Amino acid sequence: MNNHMSNAVEPLTSLSGEGVSIWLDDLSRTRIESGNLAELIETSHVVGVTTNPSIFQAAIGTGEGYEDQLADLAVRGVTVDEAVRMMTTADVRAAADILRPVYDTTGGRDGRVSIEVDPRLAHHTEATVAEAKQLAWLVDRPNVMIKIPATLAGLPAITEVIGLGISVNVTLIFSLDRYKAVMDAYLAGLEKAHERGIDLATIHSVASFFVSRVDSEIDKRLTAVGTDAALALKGKAALANARLAYEAYERTFATERATRLEAAGANKQRPLWASTGVKDPAYKDTLYVDELVAPGTVNTMPQATLDATADHGEITGDTVTGGYEQARADLKAVDALGISYDEVVQQLEDEGVAKFEIAWNDLLATVTARLQGAEAK
Repeated sequence: MNNHMSNAVEPLTSLSGEGVSIWLDDLSRTRIESGNLAELIETSHVVGVTTNPSIFQAAIGTGEGYEDQLADLAVRGVTVDEAVRMMTTADVRAAADILRPVYDTTGGRDGRVSIEVDPRLAHHTEATVAEAKQLAWLVDRPNVMIKIPATLAGLPAITEVIGLGISVNVTLIFSLDRYKAVMDAYLAGLEKAHERGIDLATIHSVASFFVSRVDSEIDKRLTAVGTDAALALKGKAALANARLAYEAYERTFATERATRLEAAGANKQRPLWASTGVKDPAYKDTLYVDELVAPGTVNTMPQATLDATADHGEITGDTVTGGYEQARADLKAVDALGISYDEVVQQLEDEGVAKFEIAWNDLLATVTARLQGAEAK
């Protein structure tokens, strides 16, 4: 990181000051061992890390930093699945240790590192629960969060895992209805944990609401409609969707059920804006940061978005809570053009699960080849 960058983090200071926790959507062994992660925590207000199968595929795919561990795993003749688990959990454990002071000073709210269950289990409830328990045990750090996708099979798994006292990052949320079901699953999990005598204050959760992919898909369909009215709506659906998600969050955590749990020590499940890298070069590269500022949220950013925000983000206070009516109008206008919201969000969920499964299979193939290469040495 050059000096120019470290001096220009003012927008990140403002963003953090507005109650947005800045998490880095990336992790690799070189980032850990070079001191880069520690530096971002110190200079760029980074207070958490998220990972996913694509991120690990990119990190381990280069092989950089993993040579010794791969050689040891090869000598032991472990399965490729075990090798991947050992490498990814080692990185998450190391990152959790680096973030531990943040976890301590924020009372467990931040300083979190997320690791995802095997994406091939996305449609299997019991296997997801078993995997979540295994990952929490393997990483063995209080500041780990287990990522569970918000598929229909994922919802009861979220309840069960929260009910065991394990903190969860719910991922791949695209629709408002599914998001409401996720919050419901979280509250049901807290009730289970409470019955079991688990201290609710120790359980944290975030709900990762995906942003840019919504625009990518809806913009494509608006372009196909091609009228002036349609083109004028481009770049509006994702922000509208996310703002209405925040409204749903405010409503849910004001209910009697939620406030009763909070009185017993429970934490709110914070909305986390994910997929905040801008896919369309026509849009400002900090669009999904500048326009989604609201207290009690998390924004997890790829490095490029973090750098762009530090350099020229425009943080002007809360850009969410005043926009609910406009958000409803924007989504209604998209719907009036014959673009089905329900169809789009279901397609995005299916694609999201498939994308992570492909990345995971690529990762397994990469590690298989690397294990064989290490064996041959």
